[in-house]
Amino acid sequence: MVNHGKIQDSSNDNLVGEHKGDLGLCGWFLVILSFMMVIVTFPISIFMCVKIVQEYERAVIFRLGRIPDKKAKGPGIFFILPCTDSFVKVDMRTVSFDIPPQEILTKDSVTVSVDGVVYFRVHCPISSVANVSNANFSTRLLAQTTLRNVLGTKNLAELLSDREGISHSMQAALDEATDPWGIKVERVEIKDVKLPQQLQRAMAAEAEAMREARAKVIAAEGEMNASRALKEASMVIAESPSGLQLRYLQTLNTIASEKNSTIIFPLPIDMMQTFIQRK
Repeated sequence: MVNHGKIQDSSNDNLVGEHKGDLGLCGWFLVILSFMMVIVTFPISIFMCVKIVQEYERAVIFRLGRIPDKKAKGPGIFFILPCTDSFVKVDMRTVSFDIPPQEILTKDSVTVSVDGVVYFRVHCPISSVANVSNANFSTRLLAQTTLRNVLGTKNLAELLSDREGISHSMQAALDEATDPWGIKVERVEIKDVKLPQQLQRAMAAEAEAMREARAKVIAAEGEMNASRALKEASMVIAESPSGLQLRYLQTLNTIASEKNSTIIFPLPIDMMQTFIQRK
């Protein structure tokens, strides 16, 4: 990948270098002739020579099919020769577009439909004009293929839980691929992941079963803790028989405060112990 990027950069430099080459004797003759025509037809020709670009725009000037300067013109006023020069306006603002829903087969053989949004801008006007015919359209197509390629290496669980990591991976891949075109990818976001209906029902059943299992485990842990607490309480009462009598009186007080119509009084523990000893 690194060698490939170096080859692309070197070819990009060569392409721009060709545009910066000398116009030649015939080219300079045409330029001088055009300049003389501007002088002769002045001030009418001034309306054809003066051009204005906005703050967010840049103008890439072609003189006899070549780019004469190292950088684009603007913002503000610039001059062109009407017969030999032409220019292309490039919008430098951030542009966003939606990635259409893509049918993707994940690593664990699950078919999902995923869409997203991409934010990018032009950082090199000359490269965006000279190295690609339509930078915006090419970036849109590349975003669709990159989305399928990146998500094809992920499992369904990773796709649902690690959207931020997937977005960063897509941004890095797109930014590297569009750098020779003068495009800077600023942000990539996964908007929606649509699962098949059968898979949704299966995942819902699995989640419900997990919740039920967790509830049973919590209930069992509660019963175990309660039994341990009762065991400790019984050991304390066994060490102090008067504690059982106090607990008995406390229970009667609780029953009396609830305003029940029928109250059942259990037999005193001392009487029961007497019968048990005789038996």
